Amino acid sequence: MRQLILGICLTGAIGAVAAQESATFEVATVKVNRSGERGGGIRRFPGGRVAVTNMGARQLVVFAYQLNQLQLVGGPSWLENEKFDVVAKMEGNPEWGGPGTDGPDPMRLAMQTLLRDRFKLKVHRESREMDVYALMVVKPGALGAALKPSTTDCRALLDQARRGQLPPTGPPPATGPVPCSIMGSRGMLRFDGFPMAQVATAFNGQAGRIVVDRTGLTGNWQFELTFTPEQRGPGGPPAGAEPLADPNAPSFFTALQEQLGLKLESTKAPVDVTVIDAIEHPAED
Repeated sequence: MRQLILGICLTGAIGAVAAQESATFEVATVKVNRSGERGGGIRRFPGGRVAVTNMGARQLVVFAYQLNQLQLVGGPSWLENEKFDVVAKMEGNPEWGGPGTDGPDPMRLAMQTLLRDRFKLKVHRESREMDVYALMVVKPGALGAALKPSTTDCRALLDQARRGQLPPTGPPPATGPVPCSIMGSRGMLRFDGFPMAQVATAFNGQAGRIVVDRTGLTGNWQFELTFTPEQRGPGGPPAGAEPLADPNAPSFFTALQEQLGLKLESTKAPVDVTVIDAIEHPAED
């Protein structure tokens, strides 16, 4: 997909109250996706509905337990190689406030239940000392021009979305932050409406390590970051990869400093990881 929605996008948002730990889907279908396509993702809809398209079981576990990829350890190779489609619905219209808010996400809790029931997933959690990056301000009191406090009222917009009161919108614009969302394309990251802890999480993929927030910045933030992605592994980008947002953009680490006034410093820290003890292929519906 050209646009990968990493956070809550208002076109499919769910609102916010505390959920029960026993959250389940009222109905759910699981099918193997044999299309061979590269893209995939999760879309939420009002009414407690969710649609998963062409995602590996590993990504489902990451979503369900709200993990970074680097926080999930173990499991067989098919977790990455085999893709699944899931269509499910929770009873009623359970609410959640989005990243950085109090209370668990009922959709994620229901996905945990589905993974335990259908994939026979068993996990445990432990703490491991790991190499991480600390996200810090380059010069206190002097942020980059692209990093600004967000004025978006995400709670109000999420409540409107839950009640179906948002006006119809088209595809997100090619540039500029989208209200209450974290969106990425190749060489561009757009962020709006969430705190620095979520900014740090959004940087994990490009940094190649867990990023922890040590900026001391409070409140919610907005930015558009343009960079040249870090190349990991042999060869260049895969065939059919979308073009870079800006082929002349600086490296990710340089862009952080020049555009946002932030930097990543290497350090070590205890990281909570989730270990897969057992998982099985699900029976298809």
